[in-house]
Amino acid sequence: MDVAITTMSSKGQVVIPASMRADLPEGEKLLIIREGERIILKPLADLEPSLRDDIVFAEKTEAALQEYKKGSFRKMKSGDFIDEMKSW
Repeated sequence: MDVAITTMSSKGQVVIPASMRADLPEGEKLLIIREGERIILKPLADLEPSLRDDIVFAEKTEAALQEYKKGSFRKMKSGDFIDEMKSW
């Protein structure tokens, strides 16, 4: 097991030490899981495609709900909404 220490910035940004990210390509999407006080980072590409699709869809749905709660949503036909969700 590799161990490293890093710091979170005031904007919530965390640098993954070079030794830990050596085999991750730039722009790699990471799944973040918080379980109690543990935070786990896992490359999204390592997940089974169906699970990865479910997680991405859940993230898009949550983002849409937050926009709705802020009142900054726009009305559209259901087909247009589905097309937009697919393009995310």
